[in-house]
Amino acid sequence: MSDLKRVKINGTAVPIRGDEIDTDRIVPARFLKEITFEKMGEYLFFDSRFSSSNEKLDHPLNDPKYKGATILIVGKNFGCGSSREHAPQSIVRYGIWAIIGESFAEIFSGNCKALGLPTVTVSPEDISKLFKVTESKPSTEYTIDLVRKTIRFNSTTLPLDMPEARRKALLEGIWSSTNMLKANSHLVRETAGRLPYIHKSSIII
Repeated sequence: MSDLKRVKINGTAVPIRGDEIDTDRIVPARFLKEITFEKMGEYLFFDSRFSSSNEKLDHPLNDPKYKGATILIVGKNFGCGSSREHAPQSIVRYGIWAIIGESFAEIFSGNCKALGLPTVTVSPEDISKLFKVTESKPSTEYTIDLVRKTIRFNSTTLPLDMPEARRKALLEGIWSSTNMLKANSHLVRETAGRLPYIHKSSIII
């Protein structure tokens, strides 16, 4: 499971200013009717990025300066509102590998962890600094180090924070419940085989 470990995330960033950005803004409710998450990346911040006639609006994700960015920089209580898992799915499928914010909604942050997407927090002063640096020089490369709990860029190092249980799960690569079940499939089969209400022919893991 070593390929699931999240130790360091490197890349440029895209700044999304504003506090209390809820999951409906991240991915509008009408796209929840999709049967799978496959196209969710196309709908990230859709109503903020496109007009009703599908014309591009002034939004960081539409700005060529931030093309290829793999880190989101956000404000306070990002991901509040409904608990829809489509929101982190849209972020991951767009190509974002980590989010740096002042704070996150608890359920949203948990849903991100379940996808291997780190949500790390910094102080209000440091988030302001990150916004300014990224907007003034979009090519700035960041390194999020979950071992040292730091964010490095240029000659600057900032401290980051995140719940220890989530940090450990990402570092050890045990954030995916599906992969954990697969890795322990023999134990699952053994347990299921002892249950009188499960027929052995139905155990396919």
